[in-house]
Amino acid sequence: MERLYERFVLKYYEQHHHELNPAAPIIDWDCSEESDSRLIQYLPKMKTDIVLTKDNKTLIIDAKYYSKSMIENYDKATLRSAHLYQIFAYVKNMDTSNTGNVSGLLLYAKTEEEVFPDGEPFVISGNSIGAKTLDLNKEFKEIAAQLDKIARDYFENNTA
Repeated sequence: MERLYERFVLKYYEQHHHELNPAAPIIDWDCSEESDSRLIQYLPKMKTDIVLTKDNKTLIIDAKYYSKSMIENYDKATLRSAHLYQIFAYVKNMDTSNTGNVSGLLLYAKTEEEVFPDGEPFVISGNSIGAKTLDLNKEFKEIAAQLDKIARDYFENNTA
C-alpha cells in the first residue's frame, strides 16, 4: 500500500500539474571532493517519492503510509524522527547552494488518529519543512483539491 500511495500522489501531479515537472529522482549526497570515495559507496540512496519544481523553487514530498503517523514521545504526540531526518537530508542535499528555495513536506495518509500532522511548516537551517495529512477517505474531487492546495500554497503562497 505504501508504494501505491506514493505512486498515486506522483501520478496525480504528473496528470494535473505537469507545469511543476513532477519527478522522483535520486538525490546525490553533497559530499566534499576530499571525501573518501571508498566510503561514499556505502551511503544509502536518497530515492525521492515526489519532487515538484517550478522556476527556482523545489518541493520534495515524502509520501508516508502508516497506520499511525505520529508516535508518543514523553507522553506527547510527535513526528517520527526518522521521517524528519530523512526529509531534512533530502532537502539539504538538494539545496547545495543553501538558497532556501528547496522545501520538504512529509505527506501522511490520514488515519483514525485523533492527533495528526497538519500545520504550518517550520524553518530548519534555512529550509522550510512541513507535515500534512491527505484524507483519502473522501471523494476524488476532494482528494484532488487537497493535492492542488499543497501545490498552490507552496508555489503561489510560498508555504509548504
